[in-house]
Amino acid sequence: MLSNTLKAAAVVACTASAASAQSIVDIAAGDERFSTLVAAVTAADLVDTLKGEGPFTVYAPVNDAFAALPDGTVETLLEPENKEQLTNVLLYHVDDRNLPASGIPDGSNYFQPVLASERLCITKSADGVMIADGTGEMANVVIADIQADNGVIHVIDKVLLPGTRPDCH
Repeated sequence: MLSNTLKAAAVVACTASAASAQSIVDIAAGDERFSTLVAAVTAADLVDTLKGEGPFTVYAPVNDAFAALPDGTVETLLEPENKEQLTNVLLYHVDDRNLPASGIPDGSNYFQPVLASERLCITKSADGVMIADGTGEMANVVIADIQADNGVIHVIDKVLLPGTRPDCH
């Protein structure tokens, strides 16, 4: 009898989980730490893309990462005339695979974001996962593997900026 009750509870839990499945955008929009990212994704008209089937891996900067950019950068990027530049910055944070932390190989490796002309250098070590961008600066993955129904989110502490191919050794 107890076994049947546990099975029924498991079915209810799985059904509730499936009913509450959320896209990457839904998860970000529901978390105040990503309000600047959500505003940027909206301004770049990428909401429908990132709500799509995927799979996607999104390296999602928190609000503090955007606030650390030089004064006026975010406001300038959000202006309609800078939509292409904003789109490029955002697509630099997206991989078109579902890449959980366990799928990132040890050591330093180049990864190609959706912004195809660019590369990221992702380094996985005992200290965690770090990402070098086109400025040569490093972002740290501070929370890994937030699962969405269309991919995975890795929370980072820096906005990744395209530019020169980072060293990856």
